[in-house]
Amino acid sequence: MKSFIIKENEAGQRLDKYLRKLLPDAPGSFIYKMLRKKNIVLNTNKATGAEHLAVGDEVFCFLSDETFEKFSRSADDTIDDLKRIPLQPAFSVVYEDDDVLVMNKPAGMLSQKAKESDISINEHMIAYLLESKALRQEDLRTFRPSICNRLDRNTSGLIMAGKTLRGLQKLSAELKTRSMAKYYRCLVKGDIPEKQLRKGYLLKDESENSVSIFKNGAPNRKYIETEYNPVERFGDYTLLEVHLITGRSHQIRAHLASLGHPVIGDPKYGDERQNRLFSHKAGVNRQLLHAYRVCFTDGSEVIADLPSDFEGALSWLRGRTEKVQLKG
Repeated sequence: MKSFIIKENEAGQRLDKYLRKLLPDAPGSFIYKMLRKKNIVLNTNKATGAEHLAVGDEVFCFLSDETFEKFSRSADDTIDDLKRIPLQPAFSVVYEDDDVLVMNKPAGMLSQKAKESDISINEHMIAYLLESKALRQEDLRTFRPSICNRLDRNTSGLIMAGKTLRGLQKLSAELKTRSMAKYYRCLVKGDIPEKQLRKGYLLKDESENSVSIFKNGAPNRKYIETEYNPVERFGDYTLLEVHLITGRSHQIRAHLASLGHPVIGDPKYGDERQNRLFSHKAGVNRQLLHAYRVCFTDGSEVIADLPSDFEGALSWLRGRTEKVQLKG
């Protein structure tokens, strides 16, 4: 017999959903059969699986060790895989409290797995939490900390994650209502002298993993808003701070390219000639787009410093020509 006390991260969900996490390899028919036969009970009472769990509830599983091991094997394998991820400076921690973790993701790292064998920042984050004792191995059976926003593989910057259910719910609510303001830094072709707000419509081609921008709406086109403000001007290039008002796939890169201001280093939407120039002169080998700043509804903000390749490109431009000073 095994028993499990429901903790805050597990409360609020249905019992059958909890059991599917606890015994991921068990068919649903087995779980409901065990409930009917009172081999699995809630607080010593017979349960149907539809009950919503509360903190302090106790789930009793009157199963043999062999049966429990058989139906929880994939969960154990996943935990073991996570523990084998080498703890290395794969990301830097920008902010951390009991519920939330904000990381600075380097370019080249996936936000989430594209295939089962991938290791993303999500796996590195869980390995970090296990190592720091903020997460216990047994917690992973029924709750998995997770990132709440995604960045393209070769975009660097702020990734937010919920360490607890409370943290996940808080971040997800702010992202859903767009009450959280997200700002990016990018280096683009062309001189942009003043702040602009641009609107349009985005259509994604799933087969090509690319998007197109249009002035007018049509079926399957999604409305977008992008606001950008010059931070530093170099005559024929501009360092922008971009306020991502709507958060569509590839929005910043494609929207700016459609306006004649492609992001330097962008292989998909960029200017090939400009990309070759910056690769040769400044060692730039990816799009210079960085999730730089996030402002939360409580007035707090977090900032991720620009990475070295981005700073290197700016240094080359500053040495190449006298920069245009911004007024004010």
